[in-house]
Amino acid sequence: MFEISKNISIPISEIDISAIRSQGAGGQNVNKVATAIHLRFDIVASSLPDRYKERLIQLRDRRITTEGVVVIKSQEHRSQERNRAEAFDRLRSLILSVAVVVLPRKLRTPSQGQNRRRLEEKKRRSQMKALRKIVD
Repeated sequence: MFEISKNISIPISEIDISAIRSQGAGGQNVNKVATAIHLRFDIVASSLPDRYKERLIQLRDRRITTEGVVVIKSQEHRSQERNRAEAFDRLRSLILSVAVVVLPRKLRTPSQGQNRRRLEEKKRRSQMKALRKIVD
């Protein structure tokens, strides 16, 4: 089980992990060792709760395809284990980003005290800048 939080976990069988060769310039092992990790996670077919699935699919993220599959490629590290851990951390953070619901901000009128303090500050700044004027 891949534990995302204490309430949410995903079976490892739902996550497709494959090792591939890293891209870019490299040293002696670049053409011999498959250290990069390619992680695929199908949101629709997963056992995530429905509210997480809906939010993930609605999320405008380039890692999520139009079919609802999360594709994460990790190749920063030299070892396959560290790249695998990095890919799992990215998947965890992506799912946790939709776990928190951001409530819309309620607009309120400023209080009389806030207005009074703002106007006093404006007067003080105005007087300070008036002293900088050229004297006639």
